[in-house]
Amino acid sequence: MSILQSRDSSRVQTSRLDHLVFPSAFQAIRILWGFIESDFLTFAIPNSVFGLLGALAGSRLLEGPPPLPVEVLRRSPAVLFFNLYSLLIFDLANQYPPQSVEEDRVNKPWRPIPSGLITSEQARQAMLLTAPACLVANYMLGLWNEGLLVQVLSYYYNELNGGGGLFRDAIIAVSYGLANRSSLKLATGPENVVSVSGHAWTAVVSGIILTTMHIQDLKDQRGDKKLGRKTLPLFLGDGVCRIALAILIPFWSLFNVGFWKLGFMPSSSYCLLAALISQRLITKREKQEDARTWRLWCFWLASLYALPLLTSSGE
Repeated sequence: MSILQSRDSSRVQTSRLDHLVFPSAFQAIRILWGFIESDFLTFAIPNSVFGLLGALAGSRLLEGPPPLPVEVLRRSPAVLFFNLYSLLIFDLANQYPPQSVEEDRVNKPWRPIPSGLITSEQARQAMLLTAPACLVANYMLGLWNEGLLVQVLSYYYNELNGGGGLFRDAIIAVSYGLANRSSLKLATGPENVVSVSGHAWTAVVSGIILTTMHIQDLKDQRGDKKLGRKTLPLFLGDGVCRIALAILIPFWSLFNVGFWKLGFMPSSSYCLLAALISQRLITKREKQEDARTWRLWCFWLASLYALPLLTSSGE
């Protein structure tokens, strides 16, 4: 009886342990997702798409034999993994400072810290643990130089408050350029080298992000003004920024159509999307509408990554 009781007791203890471990693991995933959720569709997914579609574009962006689609698919988890942990280390550093918490209480109260799921100090400790793990991952993926620069820019943006000034969009544009280049490098494999046109295309995308990224600040002006942040809509004025964006987004669309010599159908669809965004920028100015316009911009940005695959349509 004592042996049976001992076994039953052991099973009960194991069951209790499982009950404690699995919910806490689920909670950790939930918290980590809360940190990156708002940037997942604007950073991790577009950068991964850029790398994967760029690899599939083959000779248009690469030197050497183009990788087979099955090879690109096989490398896709590594591409997404790189973008996920790069985004996580940035968002941990971005969201734990007291001023960021105050901003999120106004603009994004559902995030982990303002919603009470985790404290600022716990987020800081998580960042300190994540940073060296990211460095190891960069080395193992063969992205030491690019990955290290991404983390340096993250440190400058968050810890040195570079994101609170007018150079904010420039830092973001360079970070996107590095992440796109890294994603393309991972997706193509070591046997391929990015061509001159590939580097030019990466630079064009960074230029587009630099000159239109502040569309995301339109919806957050209330919280940014409260914290005294120098975003372009607050520095130049809401109306000036809207007009500039309404001009620049169609301009870049026409530029991309010419850059890749697209055919009528892809050109029309792409330019109509740009026209819709421009129309909304001028006529829809409420916070919720600005958030929808920003999501359309994200779709427009991600869709341009497919343009190298469509270039043959115009030939």
